[in-house]
Amino acid sequence: MIKVGKWIAKHKILIIIIGIALLIPSYLGMAATRINYDVLSYLPDTLETVEGQDIMVDQFGMGAFSMIVVEDMELKDVAALKEKIEAVDHVKKVLWYDSVLDVSVPVEMLPKDLREAFFNGDATMMIALFDNTTSSETSMEAVTQIRKITSKNCFVSGMTGIVTDIKQIALKEMPIYVVIASCLSLIVLLLAMDSLVVPVLFLLCIGVAVLYNLGSNIFLGQISYITQALTAVLQLGVTMDYSIFLLDAFERERKKGLGNKEAMTNAIDAAINSIFASSLTTVVGFLALVSMKFSIGFDMGLVLAKGIVFSLLTVVFFMPAMILKFADWNEKTAHRPFLPAFNRLSRGIYRFRYAALIIMALLVPPAYVAQGMNDYLYGNSAVGASEGTRVYEDEKEIAAIFGRSNMLLVMYPNTSMVTEKALSGELEDLPYVKSVTSMANTLPEGIPEEFLPYSLTNELHRGDKGRMLVYIRTKTESREAFQDTGKIEEIVKKYYPEDSFVLGETPSTMDIKTFITADNTRVNILSLLGVFLVVMFSFRSLLVPVIVMIPIEAAIFLNMAMPYLAGDTMVYMGYIIVSSIQLGATVDYSILLTNSYMACRKEMEKKKACIQAVKMSCTSIFTSGTIMILAGYIIHFISNTAAIGDLGHLIGRGALFSVILVLTVLPSLLVLFDSIITRKEWERIRKKFMGKRRSLTDRKMEGMEAKSNEN
Repeated sequence: MIKVGKWIAKHKILIIIIGIALLIPSYLGMAATRINYDVLSYLPDTLETVEGQDIMVDQFGMGAFSMIVVEDMELKDVAALKEKIEAVDHVKKVLWYDSVLDVSVPVEMLPKDLREAFFNGDATMMIALFDNTTSSETSMEAVTQIRKITSKNCFVSGMTGIVTDIKQIALKEMPIYVVIASCLSLIVLLLAMDSLVVPVLFLLCIGVAVLYNLGSNIFLGQISYITQALTAVLQLGVTMDYSIFLLDAFERERKKGLGNKEAMTNAIDAAINSIFASSLTTVVGFLALVSMKFSIGFDMGLVLAKGIVFSLLTVVFFMPAMILKFADWNEKTAHRPFLPAFNRLSRGIYRFRYAALIIMALLVPPAYVAQGMNDYLYGNSAVGASEGTRVYEDEKEIAAIFGRSNMLLVMYPNTSMVTEKALSGELEDLPYVKSVTSMANTLPEGIPEEFLPYSLTNELHRGDKGRMLVYIRTKTESREAFQDTGKIEEIVKKYYPEDSFVLGETPSTMDIKTFITADNTRVNILSLLGVFLVVMFSFRSLLVPVIVMIPIEAAIFLNMAMPYLAGDTMVYMGYIIVSSIQLGATVDYSILLTNSYMACRKEMEKKKACIQAVKMSCTSIFTSGTIMILAGYIIHFISNTAAIGDLGHLIGRGALFSVILVLTVLPSLLVLFDSIITRKEWERIRKKFMGKRRSLTDRKMEGMEAKSNEN
C-alpha cells in the first residue's frame, strides 16, 4: 500500500475531481431506481398466492382493490361519486349494489346478504378494482386521486392504500432523519476530534460513498423502501470508524516528524489491515441476508454490503486526498480534545471485570429465552398501517361502521354452478364469514347467467375461471385470521383440488411468516460463521473469534428480549435483519479493542495492557457507537412507518448494548483467557498440521523405498 499511498498523495487533485464527477451518474442512477413499497412482492414466484395473483391479473385484468365507505350521503350522490371514481385512471371497476340492481330499488328490498355487505345504517361500502398490482405506481396514483375526489366522510382502505401511505411517509421522512443524523454525527465528531475541519471532511466523504451506493442501485432495477430508508444512516453509522482508523494512523505518523504526504502514505499502509478486517466482517454480516428466500433480505443485504465497499474505497482514496488538500485548514482549526483520556474509566473497568462477567452470565440466559417468546407481525398492515397514517385511521372508521372486514378472493375453475353453489353455501355457514359474493349465490335458482348485468358477471366469471369475494370477521393479520383463512383454503381445495387459489393480504402474510421464520436460522448461522472465519484469519486464532463475538451475541439477546419484557409486538422482519446488522456492524468494536490489547500485551503485563487497550479504544468506540445509536433512535422517533421505526429502535438500542458489553465484558474475557490467546496458537496448529503432513509423506517415501528395494 506504500505505492498506492504515494500515488494518492501525488494525484490528490485528480482524485477529488474524479470523485466529484462521479456524483453526476450517481444522482442520475438514484433518480432512475424504482422504489418498491410492497413487502408482499418479495415472496417467491413459485408460491400459490403469487401464481394466483398473476392469473388474476391475466384473466380478470385486476390485481388490487380498495374498500371505500361513504357516510351521510344520499344514494344518488353515492352513485355520482361512484362514476367519478370509475373515471379515475386505472380504476377498472367499482362494485356497489347498483352492479346487481337498479339504484331506484329501495335498500330495504335488497336480499339480506347483499344489504349487509353494502349497507349499515347511513353508511355504504363500494369496492374499487384496479387494473394493476397492489404496489404498482398506477394503483398507488389511483388511490391518491380517489382520496382527492372523496369528502371527509369517505374512508379508503386496502393494501394499495397501505403502500401509498408508506410511499408518502417514506419520501417525506427520509430527508429529515438523514439531515438530523448528519447534524448530530457532526456534533459527536466535533467533540471527539481535535479539529473543526476533519469532522466535516469525514461526513462529506461518507456522504459521497452513500450517493455512490444509492446511484449504483440502478443495476438492481429496484430496491425496497426499507432499504432506501435505512441505507444512508446505517452506512454513516457503520463506516465512520474506518475514517477514524485512518486519521489516527495519520496523526501518529505526523507525530514522528513526517510531512503530510509521507505521513498519509504510511498511514494508509498502517491502517489498511484494520480497515479491511473491520469492513470485511460487516460485509459478511450483511451478505448473510442475501440467503433469505424472502427476497427483501437479498435486496437489503446486497445494498448494505455494497455500501460498505463504497465506503472502504472512499476512505482509502477520496478521504486521504481531501485531508491532504485541506491540511492547512485542519492545522488552523485545531483545538484541544473535548473528550477525557478515560483513565479512571479504564481502571474501573479492570477493577470490576469479574462483576461484569457475572452480571452478563446472569442476564443472558433469561434474555435468550425471552427473545424467543416475542409476538411478531409479518405483513403489509403490520409494516405500514401504523397509528398516524391515513389508512390506519380510515380502517379504524370502517371497522367501527361495518365491523372487522377482511376480504379474501377465491379463484377456481369455472366448471360447474352446482359445485360453486355448494362451496358458497359451506363458506357462508362458517361463523366467522360475514358474506360471500359469487355468481352461484347471486343468481336466483333457475335464472340464466345472462339475466345479471354484464358488469357484474364479467367480474365473477371470466372464461374458464370463476371467483368469489369472501369477507371474514378478522384483522388482516392475527392468529384468528390465519386459522380462519387456513380453514377456508381447506374447504376450497375440497371442492376444487386443482387450479384453485385463496388470495388476499392474509394468505400472502401467512406465506411471509412461513418463509421468513425459516430464513432466520439460516441467516444467523451464516452471519456467525462468516464473521468467525474473518476474525479467525485476521487474528490467526480459533479462540479469539469466540471471545470477540460473545459480547456482541449477548448484546443481541438483550436487545431482542426487550420487546417481550415491554409487552410490545415486533415486526419479525426487523428481528431477523437487525440480528445480522448488529453483529456485522458492532463486532468492529470488539475487533478494535482486541487489536489494541494484543498490541499492548507485547510491551506490558496483562493488567496494564487491559487498562491501556480500553483507554486507547474508548474514543473510537464511543464516537462510532454514539453515531450508530443516534442514527437508530432518530429513525425510531421520527418515522411513522412501523417497520422502519422498529428497525431504528432495534439498531439504536442494539448499538448501545454492544458498546456497553464490549467495554465491560470483553476486557474481562481477554484477561481471563490471556494465557491462551497470547500464545502463537495459529502457528502451533500450523506446525502440528505440517508435522503430520510431513510424517505422512515420510511414511509414503519409506514405503516406496521398501517396495523399490524388494524389486
